[in-house]
Amino acid sequence: MPTERISFPGHAGTLDARLDLPEGPHLATAVFAHCFTCGKDIPAARRVAARLTTMGIAVLRFDFTGLGHSDGEFANTSFTSNVQDLEQAVAYLNSRDMPPSLLIGHSLGGAAVLKATAKLDQIKAVATLGAPFDPGHVTHNFSSALPEILEKGEAEVSLGGRPFRIGKTFVEDVADERLQPAITRLNAALLILHAPRDTIVSIDNASEIFMAAKHPKSFVTLDDADHLITNADHAEYAADIISTWAKKYLALKPPAPPIGAPEGIVRSSEADPNGYLQDITHGTRHHILADEPRAYGGTNQGLSPYGLLSAGLAACTSMTIRMYARRKDWPLKHVSVDVSHNKVHAQDAGTTSADKIDEWKRRITLTGTLDDDQRARLLEIADKCPVHRTLERTSKVLTELVPSDGVLVPS
Repeated sequence: MPTERISFPGHAGTLDARLDLPEGPHLATAVFAHCFTCGKDIPAARRVAARLTTMGIAVLRFDFTGLGHSDGEFANTSFTSNVQDLEQAVAYLNSRDMPPSLLIGHSLGGAAVLKATAKLDQIKAVATLGAPFDPGHVTHNFSSALPEILEKGEAEVSLGGRPFRIGKTFVEDVADERLQPAITRLNAALLILHAPRDTIVSIDNASEIFMAAKHPKSFVTLDDADHLITNADHAEYAADIISTWAKKYLALKPPAPPIGAPEGIVRSSEADPNGYLQDITHGTRHHILADEPRAYGGTNQGLSPYGLLSAGLAACTSMTIRMYARRKDWPLKHVSVDVSHNKVHAQDAGTTSADKIDEWKRRITLTGTLDDDQRARLLEIADKCPVHRTLERTSKVLTELVPSDGVLVPS
């Protein structure tokens, strides 16, 4: 996904951000608010953003004041200032004619998006991950330092192995904050994701948020994910849930397909540069994952490329048989097609070439009170499947390189 490095005014200085953009048409915009003392580049934020961009949704990820490369002192921030930074992010996108309609918040960032959304009529959907119902819940991460913070005005604490200075203003602000009125006033669809084994923010918080919110609202558990959603599989699951859910509430209207591609463009976008996982999209409504088996360095989260080819042959065969049987009004109750792929020597296929060729083996099961002639005819029809014909004849692949300036260069 193309990523634009940007900055915009926060409540007390400039905020550092990344704007992840779709490779195709821009259909909507989202903002991701990170967890307490985290940053815009945590794995969960990157994976959610990558998945949404494949749907045409641009995603703004930014560091709150005093974190990452954003200006300001973290010790001078508060929950209220986080909400203000979030409102500034929305204002910035509005100024670029990219008004966000989806807010996503992780942990304390989830509480911030709930608070901000109550004042932002343009937001149509809100998703939270491991969010606290009571923002003051976050102080248990440094409870031993609370007396010093309240007495001296601030103190240094260790969070996730990193030192942070926490100010008295922050502690008093989260202690006074009550989210229930804001949640009750939400005029947007709400998705709550939370892990039952979250040891930082217990799942009871998710229940309280759910009970306080009006419909439409959804609650999905993240099983054994940790609070930071550090596991790649858990991050992928969260991204898939958010993207699938968001389609229902965002007005994603893709443009007409380009001339010469009546079914639209199929795009494969790398999801993990350290592996082989691919986001494959066909417009905004269809998404699948492609991957390699673990034995070949992948994570086995999706079909392999040859698996996808086999799936195309199997599906097309079944559809072609069904179409013919329906037209003939034959008693075909069910069709299933098993396809396997292998590389074989060309001589095995009856040719004189010494090279290896691709071989697809297809097993067709037809259920119903069909006579022998009908079954034989349907087997003949299977060979007329368009994908079958494409695989059997020589195809031509035209390749063009798209450089950074967007000008196509024939290979």
